[in-house]
Amino acid sequence: MTVRVLLVEDDVMISEALALTLADEGFDVISAGSGEEALETVETTTVDVVLLDLMLPGIDGLSVCRTLRDSGDLPVIVITARTDSSDVIAGLEAGADDYVTKPLVPGELAARVRALLRRAAPARPARLRVGDLELRPEDASAYRSGKPIHLTRTEFRLVTELAVAEGEVVTREQLLQRVWGHSYFGDTRLLDVHIRRLRRKVEHDPDVPTLVVTVRGIGYRVGSPA
Repeated sequence: MTVRVLLVEDDVMISEALALTLADEGFDVISAGSGEEALETVETTTVDVVLLDLMLPGIDGLSVCRTLRDSGDLPVIVITARTDSSDVIAGLEAGADDYVTKPLVPGELAARVRALLRRAAPARPARLRVGDLELRPEDASAYRSGKPIHLTRTEFRLVTELAVAEGEVVTREQLLQRVWGHSYFGDTRLLDVHIRRLRRKVEHDPDVPTLVVTVRGIGYRVGSPA
């Protein structure tokens, strides 16, 4: 099945070039030149992933990302021209699953999209439990104290990788590779923000985590800290 990508970019030349290269990679590309057009497109057309430039006229990319995240778990990769921490973190905190920086490398961008959308995964138990958190991999649903909670596809993958380790430490590098399919060569912002977002949803007190525990200098594990 062909993957349909919504490319949200106001620079016509960049948009056309990216659309052509993504089409060459086998994707079906729909282009939008503004945040308003992007939100209208999502309302009327089924898409599999959104590539979202943060610097847009009218409704900016951060607002678009928050709106998309509030309405569901449609995968979002933000595109930014700046690599400083505040810009990248703002996009991730708004709900993005991943980020890329300009100038874009088409092959790398295509690989990011495929990694984000991949569905094949090692066999998992029908139910995974961590404290009062229950994970059901067959339909990617999560429950806390028996009540459903909403996790994005990326958040679910992240907590599942920790749960199947059964208390063993999973390194930051392993999580980046298993969840996103690539490494950031020391750039840990992607993982750090997702851990914060995950804790807000699964911990009773995100500031004192007992389910997703940091092992300083190494990575994370599930269970109460020693």
